[in-house]
Amino acid sequence: MQEFHASQNLRLRVPNEAIPIEHYLRQPQRLVQSITDPRRIEVIGDGVYRLSLRPLQFLGISIEPTADLQVRSQADGTLTLQSVGCQVKGPDYLSFVNDSFGMTLQGVLTPQRGDRYTELQGRADLQIHIELPPPIRYMPAPMLDRAGKTFLSGILSTIKHRIERQLVEDYRAWVAATHAQLEVKPQGTIQGRTV
Repeated sequence: MQEFHASQNLRLRVPNEAIPIEHYLRQPQRLVQSITDPRRIEVIGDGVYRLSLRPLQFLGISIEPTADLQVRSQADGTLTLQSVGCQVKGPDYLSFVNDSFGMTLQGVLTPQRGDRYTELQGRADLQIHIELPPPIRYMPAPMLDRAGKTFLSGILSTIKHRIERQLVEDYRAWVAATHAQLEVKPQGTIQGRTV
């Protein structure tokens, strides 16, 4: 059984908008949609999402992991993320891997409000354990460790870059849409005037 671990930190400055980002962060599904393509997300419970990751290459093996993530938001806008289940798809000879494959992902994202910007500070820790098929399992341990760490760091870097690209853009779009909804009253009035 091989075990691999990697961590990634995130610091992202977000310009303050009319609606504080803490309100946006109280909607966990928005963070999940920042992590991966929304078409690869399935809601499976209250705050629990199944993510189907794109096929990944690890030491010449193609695997397609799915991860069940529980995302919780706190009153101050802090988000916590924790894996609660996982599975891996792959060629038939990898069917035995599911019995010995485990993945743990833990993350936290905390807003630190300033006058003009709110800095989002985050950390993610990803760990997998897997029974590797021969001859891969007989590779030298330092080589395996390096390959495993590179593999996991690549996954975390992809998540980080998606959050950096998607989250600010989605936050601004959410603020604009929320303002538009507030301006058009449900009783057929616009900004207090009868239409």
